[in-house]
Amino acid sequence: MSDPARIPVVVGVGDLRSGRVGAPADPREPLDLIYDAAVAALADTGVDGLGSRIDTVYAVRTASWAYEDLPGLLAARLGAGAVRTHTSPLGGHWPAALLDRLAHEVATGTASLALLVGGEAQASVTGAAKSGTDPAALGWTTAPGGPPAFDPDELGSPAMQRARMIAPTRVYPLFENRLSHELGHSRDESLAWSAELYAAFSEVAGRNPAAWNPDLRTAGDIVTVGPRNRMVTDPYPLLLNAMPFVDQAAAVVVTSLATARELGVGEDRLVYVWGGAGAVDTADVLARAEFGRSAALADALARTLRQADLRPADLDIVDAYSCFPVVPKLLIEHLRLPHGTVPSVTGGHSFFGGPLNSYTLHSIVAVTDRLCTDGEIALVHGNGGYLTCQHTIVLAAAPHTGGYVGDPEPRTLTTDAPELVPDYCGEAEIVTATAEFDRGGNPSVGFLVARTPDGRRVAGHTDAVGAAHLAAGADLVGRTVHVTDRGGNLTVTLPDPVTEESPP
Repeated sequence: MSDPARIPVVVGVGDLRSGRVGAPADPREPLDLIYDAAVAALADTGVDGLGSRIDTVYAVRTASWAYEDLPGLLAARLGAGAVRTHTSPLGGHWPAALLDRLAHEVATGTASLALLVGGEAQASVTGAAKSGTDPAALGWTTAPGGPPAFDPDELGSPAMQRARMIAPTRVYPLFENRLSHELGHSRDESLAWSAELYAAFSEVAGRNPAAWNPDLRTAGDIVTVGPRNRMVTDPYPLLLNAMPFVDQAAAVVVTSLATARELGVGEDRLVYVWGGAGAVDTADVLARAEFGRSAALADALARTLRQADLRPADLDIVDAYSCFPVVPKLLIEHLRLPHGTVPSVTGGHSFFGGPLNSYTLHSIVAVTDRLCTDGEIALVHGNGGYLTCQHTIVLAAAPHTGGYVGDPEPRTLTTDAPELVPDYCGEAEIVTATAEFDRGGNPSVGFLVARTPDGRRVAGHTDAVGAAHLAAGADLVGRTVHVTDRGGNLTVTLPDPVTEESPP
């Protein structure tokens, strides 16, 4: 075995929620929630007085409230002395990426006892806004700290903004419908798989004490559209969308095997961080070559498994990011797992809760607990942006023979996408399409990506008439339509109009 001083291990985890769906608690600042999670994680080690020995604090950026240096504020509360601190940018892949980075730092001797934290209080922020209360008036940190700033560039590239493909609820269904087409699934078959998958996630969430919505939902509940489960963007009703309005936090303690033994951490509480890999695709969705797969996910998975000398069949536990069904579906497809696989021990964003950037930190907590009692090898997946940033990492109940075998620095991928042609008029083959619905349940805006006869790409949005056509989603992919593009506003004519009952 490698030098125990260079083998990274997770020795303590903690996560929590304040309130739950339908039963909000009093407003709480993210820093307070994160502090409580950190205290729980330190207590989980079984060793007293560890707070003062922490030398590194990494934080996943909080989106619901801004902090200039949340790790520094947290370290001071915990009584830690001189510590190295770091806060990530935005992105749901960062918990996995930061754990990989901390494991590398432990393996190289840069970090000795590290704390990785994250948390959100979007439920509190939203509740305060509805009541007209300024969280700062409740004593929330404002120096440094305050309401988060909004950067319009985060909406998407100029091409995406022109096409109005500028929100996750609009973009992820485009991936879903293309993937369904490539798998040979009709719209209804795609929706059925999503519902079965998320019903299983609901069962998992029901067993997780930190879950925001632990109430059991069946596949029938999920596919039934109604006032409490309205259609958002085809084919995703509300229960297939992430739930970001939560108050949740999580923390993980990382050190070396040698330090863990010196501190007296029980062997049954040690989980070994083998390491992982990350990849970054172009942020411009319309500049990607494909919509039915994720090049970044494929790259991150291949490198993670190769470095660890693993095959997918060796994984006892797989925990996927799950903001929308297409993400765990892609993980299942890239790993070539059976479609009946339930890739979560956390509960998924719709039911466990979707605390923006820090969901995967809760996954690390859930996976660590499972590895301590059941299972040998686990893979945790984090996703950021529009399938833009991917990071996967392996944790296990026993050390790898090579010690830490990860590569924490992400690989930036290049792409060779078709040329995007503006203001096109003519026939085009649908690559993917979807429609957004208003609160009355009617298609209101359609979104189309299509291929011209000479291989170029057309992308844009439609009015309600076009949205009614494009609501057929996956059943439309591959059909030829007539498109007129005026500044990103498309008029779409189907030579033979299709309804949901028509064959694909």
